[in-house]
Amino acid sequence: MGSPSIFFVICILHSLIAISCGALMMFYMKEMYAFGHGLQTATKLLGSTPHDQLLIKTSDSFSGLLLVAIGFLLFMVSFVKDRDFQVFFAKGCTLLHVFMAIWRICFEREVEDLAWDWLRQTIGDIVLALSWVFFLVYSWREKYD
Repeated sequence: MGSPSIFFVICILHSLIAISCGALMMFYMKEMYAFGHGLQTATKLLGSTPHDQLLIKTSDSFSGLLLVAIGFLLFMVSFVKDRDFQVFFAKGCTLLHVFMAIWRICFEREVEDLAWDWLRQTIGDIVLALSWVFFLVYSWREKYD
């Protein structure tokens, strides 16, 4: 299994994760909040006034739509065969996941209602980044062997 095949598999897995999470964000946000944070915190996160609830639902829908678009982008990129582009793309994705983990550590843990959840999400970001690092190490090994 060469590095282009591994790149394809990693892109497809990340694509499926992004599309499914995005679809859940767009259509089942209340249930996702309740599942991830508990019913009491979910009620707080969904807003207290109808105006706040509409703004939050709209924001979540657009965030979910962005994730779906990212998932389709990852799906399209998975078919690129250029090794230099694959390495460049993997480095960018690794950097993006590392910055997301830093964001969660520095800012998200300060939000009182999300304070207990940041560690789990940060570990998820690090695992996603490690999948790209795995590809980079594998492609470097193949290049220098």
